[in-house]
Amino acid sequence: MAMNKVLILYASTTGNTEMMADAMVSYLENRSDEVVSKSFEFDTIDVKELLEYDLVLIGTHSGDDGQIPFEAEHFYDELDDVNLTGRLMGVFGSGETFYDVFCESIELMGDRLEQLGVTLVPHRLKVELEPDKKDIERCEAFAEQALRMIIK
Repeated sequence: MAMNKVLILYASTTGNTEMMADAMVSYLENRSDEVVSKSFEFDTIDVKELLEYDLVLIGTHSGDDGQIPFEAEHFYDELDDVNLTGRLMGVFGSGETFYDVFCESIELMGDRLEQLGVTLVPHRLKVELEPDKKDIERCEAFAEQALRMIIK
């Protein structure tokens, strides 16, 4: 079976979305997929890189205003600069139901990608605060669902 190239990008202030990303990285590596994981906070992310992967999963966190996290804004704005039509991507992240809109930034990112012609994993994975064991299993299932959508 051909190895899939997967890119996982995430923004994580409290570490919750990072835990979700790490769970997916572990799951995919155990399946022998080639996985690159980058954080919006610490890594340079060029939108052109998105074209080098079979699958891109993007994780964000949502605060009270529900906006795209500050550290991912530049990336969000630059998505226009590259043709993403037909590229396979998924969105995930953590939030808090305490706020008016739960995980709004995940919806914003997903909607934006769809507007740009991306094939989006239908399920947008949202976790309340810190992922528990069941949430980690949901992360793995999400990664699996996304992999099944790759057309080689």
